[in-house]
Amino acid sequence: MDEQPNLREFLNEVSSFSEEDAVPAPVKTRPGPVTAIGKVVEIAGSGSQIRMNAAALAPLQSHADPSIAMSGQVGSQVKMVVGNAWLIANVRTLRGADNGELVAHVDFLGEGSKDSAGTLSNFRRGVTRYPIPGADVMPVTTDDLRAIFAASDEPNIEIGTVYPTDDIRGALYVDPMLSKHFAILGSTGTGKSTSVALILHRISQLSPEGHILMIDPHGEYSAAFKNCGELFNVDNLQLPYWLMNFEEHCEVLLTTHGPERQRDADILAKCLLTARTKGKDMTQYGKVTVDSPIPYLLTDLHGIIVNEMGKLDRTGDSLPFQRIKTKLEELRADPRYTFMFSGMLVSDSMPGLIAKLFRLPSQGRPISIVDVSGVPSEITSVVVSVLARMVFDYAIWSRTEAQKPLLLVCEEAHRYVPKDEHQEGGQAVRKILERIAKEGRKYGVSLGLITQRPSDLAEGVLSQCGTIVSMRLNNDRDQACVRAAMPEGARGFLDAIPALRNRECIVCGEGVAIPMRVRFDDLEPEKRPASSDPSFARLWRETGDEAGIISRTLKRWRGHGR
Repeated sequence: MDEQPNLREFLNEVSSFSEEDAVPAPVKTRPGPVTAIGKVVEIAGSGSQIRMNAAALAPLQSHADPSIAMSGQVGSQVKMVVGNAWLIANVRTLRGADNGELVAHVDFLGEGSKDSAGTLSNFRRGVTRYPIPGADVMPVTTDDLRAIFAASDEPNIEIGTVYPTDDIRGALYVDPMLSKHFAILGSTGTGKSTSVALILHRISQLSPEGHILMIDPHGEYSAAFKNCGELFNVDNLQLPYWLMNFEEHCEVLLTTHGPERQRDADILAKCLLTARTKGKDMTQYGKVTVDSPIPYLLTDLHGIIVNEMGKLDRTGDSLPFQRIKTKLEELRADPRYTFMFSGMLVSDSMPGLIAKLFRLPSQGRPISIVDVSGVPSEITSVVVSVLARMVFDYAIWSRTEAQKPLLLVCEEAHRYVPKDEHQEGGQAVRKILERIAKEGRKYGVSLGLITQRPSDLAEGVLSQCGTIVSMRLNNDRDQACVRAAMPEGARGFLDAIPALRNRECIVCGEGVAIPMRVRFDDLEPEKRPASSDPSFARLWRETGDEAGIISRTLKRWRGHGR
């Protein structure tokens, strides 16, 4: 019986400990003023060096405000007073020093007004005044971040939540992002395709009368936009061969290299111009060149080549004509090229094709998905070149009309604008995409590049992208390439790229107020692309209908999807 009082005393002690000694739950009322955590010691143009007191930072790590709890860590923000303004900076590097101090390099992001209560407001990018060495460094609160990331009245789309907060929304400003081009980068498996679909869905919801053309090399985005876009593939695209310009004709019809290729090209130019003008009333066209998108008959081109070949005296001189003629006959006979080289495509279908592809009018479906996965690999780059050039040429020749800005989104962009300028084939698509990147803004053409290998992408194109959305990149060369393309103030954020989780990204450039780390929103299943990873463990435990699967697969395989 003596044990009963002892047990009661023990329980009383535990109760008193939990009431008196335990850490109280954080009170959600407004926190009191936060003291300085360090001093500015060195100033440079775009950043500076600060020293922080490790003893002052330690108790903040358990602060109820998640932004204050991150104070001093790489990737966090700090602020300092300059006159009647708050200057916001991002911590890029951190190292230990003597006397329990931490030395950090910070990049300045922007400044906001400071009222009598010390509240930050009216944040804007860029720095007009710099602090002097000795100025106090303060942690940034969630309320500060809310003022920094508060979307202005400009048209914007919300794509996710700003790290490390739970409720501050990350917004992209649509006009600056599209007018200055954008790039979405990320290694395979980081959620890149779903993030692209999310951004395009949000843009489509904001602007249901938009005009978006997307090149889809894997056929994964048709599932994402089946309810709000028009879907094209080799079965319904009907892209006439006569839309190709001379350079694209050369890529398709010429098989030689070096001096012989130049000779073949001269012959093709003469024959092609004759075919384009044959039987036409030239008064309705004006000046016609070898690049003019005027319908002509393949049989006419074939006949002109044969006639020119018959005029030659020596048999050896006919070899270039014979090569072009043979290749033309191959294209006409190969069923894989029916979508482009069919004899049924001779009529002038250009107005209807432009209306369908560019969504003019969009009728609530502002996006066209062109699935080129069924296009023979030999001419995939030519098909992409024709589509991209149609976008650019339409924008140039419609300048005197009511403006209809166009967005061209190019998935797997490193295929079409590779770093190697001297690789054989694909030069036409490279030139037009580079030209859109450099000049498209003047004519209302926006370019969206999506790639998993930014290091294989031409540097000049990536540097033209004003907004960069970078998900996790595992390769050192890719990280270095992105670091070179991003503005100076975003360097601190870039160090987090290898450590990003799936569906997290760093956004910087024209489309955001300041660089930010964002976790993308969840996208509804019916709006996701068909790019999810299979569950090997689950699927390898299931069996059934293997014979039927093989039979149906072979039928599609042999019939090229039909």
